[in-house]
Formats: sequence, structure tokens, C-alpha cells
Amino acid sequence: MHHQTLKWGILGAARVNERLLPAIIEAHQAQLVAIASRRAGAAQATLDKYAPGQTGVMCYDDLESLINDQNIDAVYCPMANEEHAEWALKAIHAGKHVLIEKPMTTKLADIDAIEAAANAKGVKVMEGFMYRFHPQHAKVAELIASGLIGDVLSCRASFSFLMAPARMYRITRDMANGGGAMWDIGPYAIHALRWCFAQNGVPAEPHTVLAYGKLNQHGADVVASGVLDFGSDAQGRARYGHFDVSFERGRKAEYEIIGDKGWIKCHNMWAYPGDVPTISWEAGGKSETLLLPKANHFNLEIEHFSDCVLNGKEPLLTFDDARGNCQAIEAVIAALKK
Repeated sequence: MHHQTLKWGILGAARVNERLLPAIIEAHQAQLVAIASRRAGAAQATLDKYAPGQTGVMCYDDLESLINDQNIDAVYCPMANEEHAEWALKAIHAGKHVLIEKPMTTKLADIDAIEAAANAKGVKVMEGFMYRFHPQHAKVAELIASGLIGDVLSCRASFSFLMAPARMYRITRDMANGGGAMWDIGPYAIHALRWCFAQNGVPAEPHTVLAYGKLNQHGADVVASGVLDFGSDAQGRARYGHFDVSFERGRKAEYEIIGDKGWIKCHNMWAYPGDVPTISWEAGGKSETLLLPKANHFNLEIEHFSDCVLNGKEPLLTFDDARGNCQAIEAVIAALKK
């Protein structure tokens, strides 16, 4: 890169821009230069809504113009889940670095295609799990590494929010076409479980999956719950991950890790910048609630990816990680259909 600021374009006027658009504007080493939408006027409306008064940003009413804009180094892709692969590949072929909102894709083969294209073009690509960049999870990892709760044997991840009528479009297509809770909030739950059982920073992969779900008339899951079997530890003890995702319940985004000596809980994985991140633990007859410094994980994610591109570093979230998450979600969906 010839300049020390990464020039970003946003491909789509999705609701996640409420968080991501200001993050690109505020993050170090990042500059927002364009936003595009297929809906006439939507790009400009999104900019006006989430960054009023912001100047110098091109607003396109078609996606190709943004992809072909020579002024753009990196593209953020927040489109519908099932569209990620198609548009990420177009951006990569145009020589752009791409941050793809989770899930990277809804099909394993698409991840392989994206990786091959990225390698051929020499560009960076990362799946956008913003939560991984919040310092509260490093604190959880630090507590586990200290031996506080002993060996990790069980994890529970619970994610839900009450789906507003205006957002029902997210569940008007079946699971095979990217609809439903497992492709929407499920990636967080599965990712959290795989990270809880990580060895040397490499996420664990489940052996088998059991799942229950409630499907709507479109064949999309509105509730899904299940168990991932991560196999035995060195002592032959079972290691299970439990997940629960729902569009019918109040807002919750928490995970809990239970070892042979105690437990640790992260109370809000979707912490807003103004929220006080809270972690609690209990072990050896002692307990503590830690109130951590506030942070904006969207800004930190943009800063990380920008730094990786500008300084030739490897992104924290790898293609292997994306494949593992996709494979586990596919296994859950297959179990839900039985």
C-alpha cells in the first residue's frame, strides 16, 4: 500500500451499517470513500442517517460502480447471507480486500472459492465477527489460561432477540437459502463455543451435533437449540457445547464456560460502546464480578483489518476458522431438518 489510510467502500445499505459505517469513519487508518445500494437513494439515505454531515463519500445506486471504483482499497460486505459469496468474489476479482459480515458464506465450497481467489489476487479477506475484537474476551482467555477454572469441560452460548415485524424479511426464505436464526445469530453461538474449547488459539471442531428447532412456514428456524460434542479431554472427560438461539425471546448475548474447578461468564457479547462489559467467575469458594473498560468492537475490528492490509499482517480470523463455523452450522441445520 502506498498510503497509510485504507480507503473503504460499503457494499449494501444493510442495518448493520448503523454500527459499521461510523466505525469506518472513526477508526484509525481507515477512511470511508463510498457506499452503494441497489435501491435508488438508499446509499445516500444510509449515509445521512448514520453519519450526518459527512462529506467526500460517493453514493452509488448500483453495486458494480463501487466494485469498479479505483479509489477503493477495501470493501465491507453486509449483504444478505446467501449473497456474500457472489459479491465478495466480484470484489476480490476487482482487486479489493474484503471484510465479509458473518457468516462468510452459507456453503463450504464458497469459502474455498473465496480463499483461492484471494490468494490469486493477493488480497486479504476476513469474516466479520466483531465480538472477537472486544477486550473482554481476551480477559476471559486470560482467566482460563491462569488455571482459575481448571480444564474447560462445558460451554453454553445463548443468543436471542425479539424479531421486529420490519425485520421479518430475514426469515422469509428457508435455511438452505440463508434464512433463519442459525444463519443470523447462530454463527455467534457456534463461534463462541468453538473458541471456548480452542487449543493454542485454534478453535475446536465438534464431532457430532444434536439439535431441535422450530421452523416457520418458509422453512426457516425461528428457534434452535442443541449440543455440540467436542469429544473427550486427556482425562477422558466429556466436553459438550450447548447453544440456544431465538427470534422469539428478549435480547440476550451471553456465554458461560465451566471447568472442573469453577466457571466464567461473559454477560453481554454484543456490548454497545456505552455498555460496561461485565464478566463474572466463581472458583475455589471465591467469586468476583469484573467491570471492564468500555470498548467499541466494530471500531476495533475495522482497525485490525486495516492494519492487516496496510502492514501485511494475517487477520485474526482465518479461512480455516470460517470453514469450521460453516461446517458446524450446516451440521446443526441438517439435524434440525430431521
